[in-house]
Amino acid sequence: MPSELQDHRMEALVEGIVRIAGGDLGVRIDRSAARDDIDAVITGINFMAEDLETIYRDLEQRVTTRTAMLHEAHAAMEQMAMTDQLTTLHNRTALTRLIGQALAEAARGELPPALLLLDLDSFKIINDTLGHLAGDEVLKKVSQRLREAVRNTDAVARLGGDEFAVLLPAATISQAKRAANRILKAVSESIDLGEHTVACGTSIGIQLARSGQSAQDLLLEADTALYAAKTEGRGNVKVFEAVMLQARQLHSMMATELRDAVRDDQLILHYQPVVELATGRIEGVEALVRWNHPTRGLLMPDDFIPMAEETGIIVELGKWVLGSATRQLRRWQIDPQLNSGGFNVRVNLSAHELQRLELVDDVRDTLSASEVQASDVIIEITESAIVTGDNLDQYSLNGLRKMGVRLEIDDFGTGYSSIRYLRRLPVDVVKVDRSLIADLGTDPREGEFVAAILGLIRAAGLKALAEGIETAQQAEELTRMGCLSGQGYFFSRPVPAAEITALLKAGPYKIPHSSQTSQSDRCPKLPQKANGPGTLADQ
Repeated sequence: MPSELQDHRMEALVEGIVRIAGGDLGVRIDRSAARDDIDAVITGINFMAEDLETIYRDLEQRVTTRTAMLHEAHAAMEQMAMTDQLTTLHNRTALTRLIGQALAEAARGELPPALLLLDLDSFKIINDTLGHLAGDEVLKKVSQRLREAVRNTDAVARLGGDEFAVLLPAATISQAKRAANRILKAVSESIDLGEHTVACGTSIGIQLARSGQSAQDLLLEADTALYAAKTEGRGNVKVFEAVMLQARQLHSMMATELRDAVRDDQLILHYQPVVELATGRIEGVEALVRWNHPTRGLLMPDDFIPMAEETGIIVELGKWVLGSATRQLRRWQIDPQLNSGGFNVRVNLSAHELQRLELVDDVRDTLSASEVQASDVIIEITESAIVTGDNLDQYSLNGLRKMGVRLEIDDFGTGYSSIRYLRRLPVDVVKVDRSLIADLGTDPREGEFVAAILGLIRAAGLKALAEGIETAQQAEELTRMGCLSGQGYFFSRPVPAAEITALLKAGPYKIPHSSQTSQSDRCPKLPQKANGPGTLADQ
């Protein structure tokens, strides 16, 4: 073989190996007709290149397939991260992203987005009475109704619990209001849960985005509008106004001040006598808290109790009231100048406090520290709180009764009154609401109505106490009907402890006969105030 041919093939062989090693697997080296050892090596190298090319092609296909699978998995995980699992609506993270996109489009000249925030009015009652499975079903049905009430281009999200949001990407305030009214109608319709039918309305806050606003600012302002809507009752729609945010900030500041007030001894108790109607004897008092605010003066419960319940401060406040009231009760009981046998104190308990597992132990510890008998303390709980309470509420109520504390329904006649409830509730006393006796002594028909209520209470084996007694006629009529106890401005406003001490020393009230007095007559013991007749807030 000529050396030129051999050299040419060796050069081609070396060049082919270098290219294959560099990743060019499509290279094939030409063989000669000599079929010698060099051609054998060339054939082997070509076979190796073909095998490598096949292997690489398979590997590349597998990498492509696996990459696509990873992209699909990532997209699915991202979708899960952006979706509320119960309702399949957008979640808060997804909503925030969508708001950001809508705000960016508005910055380029599109209409601004409108955000509607809402929560359900009666959802907690549904959860507590029918269970969480029923509650979940309600949330799913409400979610579907929200989808149907808005445009396909609008985004519906569940932010958590029973709170929802609707984002209108490009809208006017009129469009937002119309959408809110459709939502109100859709959510207010009853929901069929099989064995039960429930209804839960909603309140809605609206805000139309402003130029330069962030997603978080828009959420805050819509939520502030929702808060304003809820403070006015159920089924309301409110559009955000700057004054709403100022009011909410003031509310937040007052919440902080109230927490400090409990710690810094700014709270005081006033006491309203509870009178045994047949004898005029003061049998006890109801403790009513006031806030001696350093700049706003004396604040009545209506000014801060709702805020205390909303923020959870009610727990600390409730402990303070019970401790202060029982310590004062003990001082009255050991005062040798007072005939205070059987004297008791009433303390109001919030529905929020009934939900505390520690409540019974806290009451027991307070009574022990105050050296007061449990039977000398009466806990007042609103009728609605007792009736709609869950198992934890019943645990607290039964625990208090076993301890010896007496329980009283407050505001009876304002909500759920029925024979069935009276017979099954774990209470000792029923306080008849002032609204039921307001016309007693002036409306002849009112007497039979009140007598029927008192008879109902007695038939249930409970003691009746009438609140809001304003006149001698009311006091005598109630006494004649067999009502055992009463309280109201006819006897005394809520007053400081020192004035209760003076009333106790003065002896029993002398209740004049209604035929000898006018409706404006007051019991001789009534502490007078220069500011005229009181209001419900004074209670």
